[in-house]
This record gives sequence, C-alpha cells and structure tokens, in this order.
Amino acid sequence: MTEPRAAAPASSAPVADRRPVARTHHGDTFDDPYEWLRAKDDPQVISQLEAENAYTDARTAHLQPLRERVFDEIKSRTQETDLSVPSRRGDWWYYGRTVEGKQYGIQCRAPLASPDDWTPPELSAGVDVPGEQVLLDANVEAEGHEFFSLGTFEVSNDGNLMLYGVDVAGDERYTLRVRDLRTGEALTDEIPDTFAGASLSPDGRFVVYSTVDEAWRPDTLWLHELGTPVADDTKLFHEPDERFWLGAGFTRSDRYLMIGMGSSVTSEEWILDADDLRGEPRVVWPREEGVEYDSDHAVVDGEDVLYILHNKDALDFELVRVAASDPQGTREVVVAHTPGRRLLGLSTFRDFGVIGYRREGLARLGIFDYATNGIDEISFDEPLYAAGTGGNPEWAPPMIRLGYASFVTPGTVYDYVVATGEKLLRKREPVLGGYEPADYAQQRVWAMAGDGTQVPISLVWKRSFGDTLGETARPLHLYGYGSYEHSIEPGFSVARLSELDRGVVFAVAHVRGGGEMGRRWYEDGKMLHKRNTFTDFVDCARHLVDAGITSPDRMAAEGRSAGGLLMGAIANLAPELFAGVLAGVPFVDALTSILDPSLPLTVIEWDEWGDPLHDPEVYAYMKSYTPYENVREDAAYPRILAVTSLNDTRVLYVEPAKWVARLREAGADALLKCEMVAGHRGVSGRYNAWRERAFELAWLLDVLGVAED
Repeated sequence: MTEPRAAAPASSAPVADRRPVARTHHGDTFDDPYEWLRAKDDPQVISQLEAENAYTDARTAHLQPLRERVFDEIKSRTQETDLSVPSRRGDWWYYGRTVEGKQYGIQCRAPLASPDDWTPPELSAGVDVPGEQVLLDANVEAEGHEFFSLGTFEVSNDGNLMLYGVDVAGDERYTLRVRDLRTGEALTDEIPDTFAGASLSPDGRFVVYSTVDEAWRPDTLWLHELGTPVADDTKLFHEPDERFWLGAGFTRSDRYLMIGMGSSVTSEEWILDADDLRGEPRVVWPREEGVEYDSDHAVVDGEDVLYILHNKDALDFELVRVAASDPQGTREVVVAHTPGRRLLGLSTFRDFGVIGYRREGLARLGIFDYATNGIDEISFDEPLYAAGTGGNPEWAPPMIRLGYASFVTPGTVYDYVVATGEKLLRKREPVLGGYEPADYAQQRVWAMAGDGTQVPISLVWKRSFGDTLGETARPLHLYGYGSYEHSIEPGFSVARLSELDRGVVFAVAHVRGGGEMGRRWYEDGKMLHKRNTFTDFVDCARHLVDAGITSPDRMAAEGRSAGGLLMGAIANLAPELFAGVLAGVPFVDALTSILDPSLPLTVIEWDEWGDPLHDPEVYAYMKSYTPYENVREDAAYPRILAVTSLNDTRVLYVEPAKWVARLREAGADALLKCEMVAGHRGVSGRYNAWRERAFELAWLLDVLGVAED
C-alpha cells in the first residue's frame, strides 16, 4: 500500500457561467447561479458538459493503466461465454446465453424431453443444445445503436409469439414489437413510446401495455388486439392522480389481469377476468390514504381466492384471504401482523405459496401452506446472505427456483423441492482465476446513532490482509442508500474483488430510510425524519474509525441515485471523515426538483420527501439538507467524483452538473463525468458497463492510496 495520493491542482477546471435565477417560495428567495444548465438542447450546455468530460479525462489520465488492469480483472474472472439455468414454461425450457466478445445477451429455448420433465438440462458453453431456438439476439437488435435496452421480453403461452420492447436512447421509452416464432417473421404490430413491462394475454390475442404522461409517469393502460391498428387500441384504465404510477400483469394462474396503482404510501388494485379483457374491471379494495396492499390469486378447496398483503393497522403488514368474487367481503387473517417481521409478499402457485419477509435485518423465504396457514422457513447456512425467488412461471411445479448469494458466495441457483425440503444445486456463478470463498470473510457490526438507535453495518474483506478487523486501520469503501424502503442486500460482486484483493474493506451502512429493519426503519428515514439517513451514515463512518477498522484518510464513500443525495449530504455534514466521495446519478439538487411538479417523478416523490411546494415546514426542512444549496465555503471537502447520464429521466444530469459547479466554486476538488448516450443505470452492454465500473474503482483506489504506480 502507498499513502493516499494528493489531488492534482484544479486550476484548469471548467468554470460555468454564473447566471443567477431567483426562486421564491414561502417568503424565501434563493438565487440559483447554475440553473441555466438545465437547458439540455442549448449548445452552451452541451459544450459545458463536454468540457467537464475533457477535464475529468485529463485529471484521471494517470489512472488509465489501472483502469485497464481492473477491467481485465473483471473480464478475466467472468465466464464470458455462459448460459443461465433454464426455466420451464409450457413445452419449453427458456434460458439466456452470453458469448465472449458480445455486449448483450441472447434469449433461447429448447424443447422439454417429456411433460414430466422438471429437471432442467445441464448446459455447457460451446456444447450444442438439442433443438435449441434462438429467440432474440440483442447484439443483432442493437446494431447501429450506441445504447440498447430491453424493457419487455415475453413469449405467449402456446410458445408461438414473442413480445419485446426496445429502448435505443436510454430514456426508458420502449417500442414494442411482436415476432411469430414459427416463421421468424415480424408482425405488423409496432407500438412506440411505451413504458416497460408489457404483457401478452394468456390466449395470445392481445397485448396489454402502458404509456406515460408528460412527467414520465405511467398513467394509462391499453389493450391492443394483434393485427389491428394501434390507433384502435382500447383504453383499459387511466390513473388521473399524479402521485400514482400504474402497472398491470396477469396472475400466474392466467385467471386474472391485476391492474395496480401505487404511490409511496397508498395503493389500489383492480381485477379483470383474463378471458374478458374488454369487460369492466372491479376494485379489490377501494383506495384508502396510507394503506398499501398487494394481492395474488389462488384456488383453495375449489374456490378462487385472493391473498392480500396489507398494512392497515399493521405497520409490518399482515396477510388475509378473501373470496375473489367478493374481495371486499369477509377477510380471514392467515398470517397475523408481528412487529419486527416485515412481510414482503406472497407468490401463489397451485398447491402452495412462497412468502417473503424480513427479520433481524435479513430477507427470508418460507413455504406457505394453504390448508394450515403455516410457514416453513427455508434455511441457509451463512449468517449474511441474500435469497429470493425467480424463474417460476409455471402454475403447478413440484419445485421452486431460488436465487442465493452472499458477500463471499457467488450467485447460486437452487431448485427447492417443496415436498422434501431438498435444495438441488443447479448452478453457481463461475468466478475464474481460482476464486475461493474461504479466502474472504464477512461480518455484521452495529453502530450507535446519535439518538441511541443501533445501525447495522455489513463488512467483507480478504483474510490474507488480516483475519479480524480493527487491529490496524485499513482502506475502506463505505456504501449507502437509505430511501424508498430499499434494502442493500449482502450480494456478491466480481468487480468488488478488485478492491478486496488490494486490501480494501467493503462495507454497507444499512441506514434508516431503507427497509433492512422493517417498516419503522423506513418511516424513520423519510419526510421530516430524512436527516436520520445522513446522520446514520456519518455515525457508521465514525464507528468504523473509532473501532480502528479504518481512518478518515483511508475511507471513501459511495452512493447512487437517492444514495447520491446521501453522498452530497454527508460531504456537507462531515467532510473531514472521508478521503473521497463517489456519487452516481446523484439526486443532489433535490429541493429544486421536488418543487417542480412538471418534472418526471416529482409529484409521486412528495410521499417520500414531503411537498415543499405547498408546505413551508417541508420546504425549510429540505432546504436544510439538500446538498446543492448547502455547499459550505468553510469546508475542506474530500475529493468528489459525480457520474451522470445525459438522457437519465429519473435524476436529470443537471443536478450533478450544478452541484459540481457549486462545489468547485467553494474550492472543492470535484469531477463530473457525463455519459452522453446513456440512462439512469449508465451505459448499456456488459463490456461498456465493466469499463465504467473500472473507471470508478480506479478513482476510488487512487483516493484510498492503493492505486499502483
């Protein structure tokens, strides 16, 4: 290891023009000097972003050899030509391929050996699969485009039609197309400007899709009959409330179309018979402010029922059962509310359900018995892990597909035999180059927040640098998010090995605002409690320093999107605690955005952050923490790298652009990297994504003083 590298002089940094624009709300006026950067089509704005990119390239040019080494490490550890574990649907096994040298995946299928075949074929790279059909080669579809993303991919129940939606700009607006898999020919049906997640009806006659309003909110659900003009499509449902997003999907049983509307705190569902899609949908439970619920169909004792997970008078949710014919009728409680056990959802199959819940900071899975209402929890050996279900399209399987990983165990696929409890290992993600899980350790520690709350911190490191932590200060990469009840799970990362193998400790601060410790954990980190998210992260960082695990000159922080807001806030609150801060697509100009209801997502976000446009208390509270408005002239900021995308519709590029300009004005060493053809999740294509991550990791390693010369 070397000493942390001093930052290069910032004298040649681009200087954005100051063009103050007054913004007045609730008697408070803020003169915003960089709001002009919002004009995306202004050539001066593009020139400013290009100048920022050129400056960042120049300032990080010395890291090019390290970037290449990290990229090569990611590439060399990844089995580039690989296949996923096949999932059974109808008469076919469906799976994906990746091929060395190709950016995107290839969707394939192969026929079942027999109707009783529930054992997926073992696929090997370079070995032909009998009867294989290539359904969609995204590399072919992406030709001629700098960006490519699939928002929908679905095959009809009879296996004859394929529905897919593509985005070639990064703005998450998809064009739907349909292909006849018997002939390979495209149908004339083409639907532009849709949202992700369209569906084919069980009989293959219709496409159900949604479109967005001017604020990029999916607000209208449509029914398209194949072979008819798009102009004749039927409007199935419209959601006028700007706080609510709309979506729809068919139940696994193919019995119903479920139409769901949701804000951050309220939801409502409508049900429509799948064999009468032009009929009238009926509400499951009428909308009630502050009540969230989600339902799924099952057949119990020959009766169609809905299992409904809800939080009415049940903070951590309870599960009830109602008759599908009368969903507002008698509610039978089948899994009672238990404080501290956050019920997450029930996936229903013909003979059983799979219930997900959180307890003691970890996500759990259990088999739910329709007859007894009992839960048989599925056990795993490691103390820290992430597990979930996926690839289970069939209605009546004898086993369910599970995904599993931990900080040290690569992604693993099991089939869980419900009758016996046996876990059948189908695949573990290969990590090339001799990776041994036993060479790495993971641990959870707890930090004391200022109000006495215990905040969990997950850590992973390589044992060769020390079997235990705290004996000497180590370089440490601290990650955080803390919003929307989203939990950061202890999952595996090939790219992270490039840090761990250089002696870096990776840590996750599971701060309030996330969902790790139940619904109360989320409630205590939102709205007028949002500052808990930021102070929790600072307290976690201080705990790691006080415990001797790291030191401020050896610690870098990272967060993305709402986690980028966290990064901006902690840089203002405790700049002395960090050597560097990496903010990905960061929500750092939060107050400006949340004040403008015409922007994408704003109105629905009022349930998360509060409504500063109409509530002076919320306005004052948000202004007290939003990073852009609280940049400090007296602070010695750590080195800062902000990464954004020009076409991001979720967090607009202008937020980090303004923030970096303001930081630099205050004397901070801040860099901006703006992808000019990308979206919220960055560039498309796996090699491009690896290079982007290599760029970020090289910068982090340089900050931490472990970058090679």
